[in-house]
Amino acid sequence: MDLRDEIGSEDFAEIVAMFLEETGEVVARLNPKNDAKTMENDLHFLKGSALNLGFEDLARICQAGERLAANGQADVPLDAVRMSYEQSRAAFLAQIEQMAA
Repeated sequence: MDLRDEIGSEDFAEIVAMFLEETGEVVARLNPKNDAKTMENDLHFLKGSALNLGFEDLARICQAGERLAANGQADVPLDAVRMSYEQSRAAFLAQIEQMAA
């Protein structure tokens, strides 16, 4: 939890809440019918957010999808993005609960 150490517990809690809200909205709107530029932008946002909180697998998947979308390919693995997001989110929240206990 390097970010938590850098900014403190209170600010970290705010960032986590904002992260989960914003990323949840972006994940929910991912749709194979979206145009490539929208897909690229959404995956870029998710990748950056994931890297900030240490979700390395999610960042890797988003980066691969972002590259596909940047090349105009619509076949982005959205199920993999969603699954990794949910797993990362659950593990992250469990880790926060353990730290608070």
